[in-house]
Amino acid sequence: MSIANPYDTHLDRNAANHAPLTPLGFLERAAMVFPERTAIVHGALRRSWAEEYARCRRLASALERRGIGKGDTVAVMAPNVPELFEAHFGVPMAGGVLNALNTRLDADTIAFILGHGETKLLITDREFSPTIKAALAKLTARPVVIDIDDPQVKSGELLGEKNYEALLAEGDPSAAWDWPADEWQAIALNYTSGTTGNPKGVVYHHRGAYLNAIGNILVWAMPHHPVYLWTLPMFHCNGWCFPWTITALAGTHVCLRRVEAKAIFDALADHGVTHLCGAPIVMGMLLNAKPGERRSFTQSVAMMTAAAPPPATVIEGMERLGFKITHVYGLTEVYGPSVVCAWHEEWNGLPADRQAAIKARQGVRYPVLEGLMVADPKTLKPVPADAQTMGEVFMRGNIVMKGYLKNPKATDEAFAGGWFHTGDLGVLHPDGYIELKDRSKDIIISGGENISTIEVEGVIYRHPAVLEAAVVARPDETWGETPCAFVTLREGKTASAEDIIKHCRDNMAHFKAPRTVVFGPLPKTSTGKIQKFVLRQQAKDLDRG
Repeated sequence: MSIANPYDTHLDRNAANHAPLTPLGFLERAAMVFPERTAIVHGALRRSWAEEYARCRRLASALERRGIGKGDTVAVMAPNVPELFEAHFGVPMAGGVLNALNTRLDADTIAFILGHGETKLLITDREFSPTIKAALAKLTARPVVIDIDDPQVKSGELLGEKNYEALLAEGDPSAAWDWPADEWQAIALNYTSGTTGNPKGVVYHHRGAYLNAIGNILVWAMPHHPVYLWTLPMFHCNGWCFPWTITALAGTHVCLRRVEAKAIFDALADHGVTHLCGAPIVMGMLLNAKPGERRSFTQSVAMMTAAAPPPATVIEGMERLGFKITHVYGLTEVYGPSVVCAWHEEWNGLPADRQAAIKARQGVRYPVLEGLMVADPKTLKPVPADAQTMGEVFMRGNIVMKGYLKNPKATDEAFAGGWFHTGDLGVLHPDGYIELKDRSKDIIISGGENISTIEVEGVIYRHPAVLEAAVVARPDETWGETPCAFVTLREGKTASAEDIIKHCRDNMAHFKAPRTVVFGPLPKTSTGKIQKFVLRQQAKDLDRG
């Protein structure tokens, strides 16, 4: 006869000792503990945490009165404005799922997303009315449309039945909102960029959003009441969960409609910004700002960056400007950043270029990510920690998505073997830090040798005339593929293709140096990522032209 485990007897979950995790409680606490602190800055607008809590409750109440409930999608097409921030709380407080739309997408893609996500209500900023109007015309089932009529926008057609403020007026700020009964309940829907075919809908749950919001605080050692500048789009992985992170700390959200060098420097000087996030393109924007765009600021500013590893020279330049750079890595499928280059104090004694090289590594898992490895993509056998053997990066844990909406095949493929397959290639260093070498589709195989485009780009960036660079494979009859570099030069600087190639040959193995160099602006996504699929096609077209 078996004896019951005493720790399993009469020690069950109940309302007193268990509540589903959700970031929605962060807002309630901020309003209760710090009601008068500034929550939102947008131009001349200032709102406190008490005001924001009331507005989010009004939004939730108004949505519920319109029939929006558990599992219903509410989409928002807007830049980094207060209405999009409020939707991060008001929509899930009504039980709905927030789909923040990428403002750079075309009408066809927007129409697909609205239809695929079965959007019940769409909140749209009048700045994007041409795209939204064209997208709505393609839908058979049109959602309810509500306009954001921002005073900063002087033109643009109003498409909705009323504006956002009128929608809020329908709601009751004292109405109760329900804590989700299940932390596995969907909180947000984010569509991947979809370089080929239709984008995939990545589904987030309350538990993951809560944990990654806390993870951001831990890896960045964030203090109470940070002043956070919204340069990273809130539509990108829900702003890497920072709408919830900053709220948990009762900080201040400084909204920014357009990401421009002057606007960023003004915010740093005028509002005492302490933290911001952004792709390397934002760092380039600040480093190359004209004298009339710059302003001095006295505080140290923490900047979190991701996308392609920033070249060491860029990190060095930013630190000279007064920014402390933290490099993170993640994907839409893991709520944004989930890996961080955690810093060791002893590295402070290293030369600046060596520090920057270390910071360019992706690093180690967030405290809220349970598993991270570099392994053989077929066998899932981990690679040796030799900084040389390349494998695919895999993740597992509570900040991995629920899956892809209405796409069981892609979900099963992504989770094969009990790990999330990132599609990124990297190496493992002896100290346990990972370093990306490429996307699996971007690696160049030339004469049987693997060439990391990231490595070649890092060398090109060290050329004094280079502003931006991207390297892709160009078909070659002899070698199969050879590196092709696309380069944007700094204003007032000159360099020839021969100069770039010689610079590379002088600083790396000759077979890795580009055989072709094309000058001009680089195509980018709305989040600043260089669109290599466009460049790969351009490289192929060179042989036809």
